[in-house]
Amino acid sequence: MNISRKIAVIGLGYVGLPVAVHFGKHQRVIGFDIAKDRIEDLQNAKDYSNEISPTELNQANILFTHQEDDLQQADFYIISVPTPIDNANKPDLRNLIQASKTVAKYLKQNDIVIYESTVYPGTTEEECLPVLESISGLRVNNEFSIGYCPERISPGDKEHTFEKVIKIVSASNQEALNIIYEVYNSVVTAGVHKASSIKVAEAAKVIENTQRDINVALMNELSIIFDKLGIDTNEVLSVAKTKWNFQAYTPGLVGGHCIGVDPYYLTYKAQTVGYHPEVILAGRRINDSMGKYVAAQTIKKMLNSGAYSKNASVAVLGMTFKEDCSDIRNSKVIDIIHELESFGINVKVHDPIADFNQTRAEYQINLVNFKEIHNVQALIIAVGHRFYKEMTINEFVDKLAPGGVIVDVKGILDHTHAKALGVDIWRL
Repeated sequence: MNISRKIAVIGLGYVGLPVAVHFGKHQRVIGFDIAKDRIEDLQNAKDYSNEISPTELNQANILFTHQEDDLQQADFYIISVPTPIDNANKPDLRNLIQASKTVAKYLKQNDIVIYESTVYPGTTEEECLPVLESISGLRVNNEFSIGYCPERISPGDKEHTFEKVIKIVSASNQEALNIIYEVYNSVVTAGVHKASSIKVAEAAKVIENTQRDINVALMNELSIIFDKLGIDTNEVLSVAKTKWNFQAYTPGLVGGHCIGVDPYYLTYKAQTVGYHPEVILAGRRINDSMGKYVAAQTIKKMLNSGAYSKNASVAVLGMTFKEDCSDIRNSKVIDIIHELESFGINVKVHDPIADFNQTRAEYQINLVNFKEIHNVQALIIAVGHRFYKEMTINEFVDKLAPGGVIVDVKGILDHTHAKALGVDIWRL
């Protein structure tokens, strides 16, 4: 089969850029993004997310552009724009619809449009396809085809990269499915799996993170229970893991653009067909409440140690949504910060890899240098960056005022050593 296709990737964020780069290792790719500054950075081999190195960017054969007209050179469009939620936790499809409108202007006979963004089952055919047909004047399966091939990229994960994770593919017709399969199979070494329909592929993607969200919610609820019982959650989990079929999840903050968002896409769709999802929404409520819970526990520990006062200072270490990743989108650390500030606490925030300007623009927070942190009444290690894991317990203790406490959200410290130093330490 001749699979020669001219590929364009629309949206060059944490998902689209790795896709473009891996295809760009084998052929010329058009990399399109509406953000002019982003394109200029990429043209200069700079990736703000630090997911792709300058060497990889220079070696990939990619035309980075913000000019829509360049898309007319393509016949295989991969749309990988963000699909967030709004303030009411409802799907926000504006980026997806706008990208569809853009691509539709340049659709031609035999073109294929692929969606990689996370959506609820039915979105591709019910929301995006009508836009493509209306603007292009073409009809699906007669003049062009569509497909859904969900992203499985995990920001900050250098092991499970684009080419090393099995790719799910689906399409509106069998011929297009075969072409899509061959195109992805040419770069994905882990293999490609054909789904029977676009809706099946959409559903498979959205439950991946929903499952993880529920499992983490269970661990978070257990950690609250065990704390009230005076039992260390980490110790309980380490003992429980000795059974072969125990699933090893840990408690923590659940943010980001996947686990903290995707379940709401599924619950939204469920509610449109008359079903109220109990378990999924319960898991979301628990995980969304953990930032405030951590802040409340911090205040409680400060009161117990005599370190609390209205003008007390607390240092929060880590601002990104996960360890060793610079992505600050939907970080639940902000919930800790806001709750502490509601008690009149002076909060200082440090993160070794988060971008200063992005953090200020997104959350109105000015990150501080680690050396600027001293004499604080509490230290909250909110994100388990390698930067913090490589530090000694003494380096954290030195930042504390007399009677100061440490809140180790991810359990990265040796608590026995900390207690030997006379430091009050708490973890989920």
